[in-house]
Amino acid sequence: MSFGTARRLRILTWHVHGSYLYYLSHIPHDLYVPVRPGRPEGYGGRAGTLRWPENLREVPAECVRELALDCVIYQSQRNWRIDREEILSQAQQRMPRVYIEHDPPREHATDTRHPVDDPDTLLVHVTPFNALMWDSGRTPVRVIDHGVTVPDGVRYRGDLARGAVVVNGLRSRGRRLGADVFDAARREVPLDLAGIGSEEDGGAGDLPREALARFVAARRLFFNPIRYTSMGLAVCEAMMLGAPVVGLATTEMAMAVESGVSGFVDTDVRRLIDHMRRLLGDRAEARRLGEGARRYALERFHIDRFVRAWDEALAEVTGIRRGLVRPTPAVTDIDAAGVTA
Repeated sequence: MSFGTARRLRILTWHVHGSYLYYLSHIPHDLYVPVRPGRPEGYGGRAGTLRWPENLREVPAECVRELALDCVIYQSQRNWRIDREEILSQAQQRMPRVYIEHDPPREHATDTRHPVDDPDTLLVHVTPFNALMWDSGRTPVRVIDHGVTVPDGVRYRGDLARGAVVVNGLRSRGRRLGADVFDAARREVPLDLAGIGSEEDGGAGDLPREALARFVAARRLFFNPIRYTSMGLAVCEAMMLGAPVVGLATTEMAMAVESGVSGFVDTDVRRLIDHMRRLLGDRAEARRLGEGARRYALERFHIDRFVRAWDEALAEVTGIRRGLVRPTPAVTDIDAAGVTA
């Protein structure tokens, strides 16, 4: 298949959500992430356990103004309000730009104006629910659903009659992330927690990507206690593995999981507990629902669809017509000096 002449773009963004940045780096362009000493919020670069690809490169924050860029992708209100003034030149602030909104509004679920009010910026929502709830004003909007991959050779087994839960900062983020829901469910069904900070709840901690996939794949079901945030990448990954998902019928979860087909969603925690009990005792039913979850994930959350959607959006924003080229393979080596690959 011919795509015409390819043109790799040079894009600046920030490390805001590590897993999302990892998947965004699958696009066939060069991404630059600023770093600062001590790696404070937004300036972590290629930190963590992920196998960052070669096209994701670190650049000292003080050197950003020297970069020749095609586009800037903002990923947080801090990026938009503070970081761009601190590290971008005036010309870079005016260049083609995208703002990724990772979450629904916090202040009021329906009546909050988005902080970006700019007809020259493309506002990308990661779920239709986010787009529905934000008042985006005059800013043009596009929804680009998540795209995920799972490690080769890792698929759902469900050998352990337990549920997997993956939430970062569950205890510190409280009711919004469903800490109380998790506690109520764990009193009645066996649940194993993983994610940043999960050690304080007896959890497995921040597992490397392949270890986390094996953690989820071994357990009978995936439980998502989150009450109000965006569609979690951990849920998408669990579905891609072929695990049945049980969770609250709130935000995009209400559309992504179909009860009786790929898992169960409900707003009644007691009914969710009953569903989990039944699946823990019926491995065949759990496997059937897991197969439904994987079919859905392959259709909606396939990484190729994600890459294609981003490539099209960037072509539109920059005014460059281009074709897709294959992403750069992942590597692990990191050069700590200057712009790194």
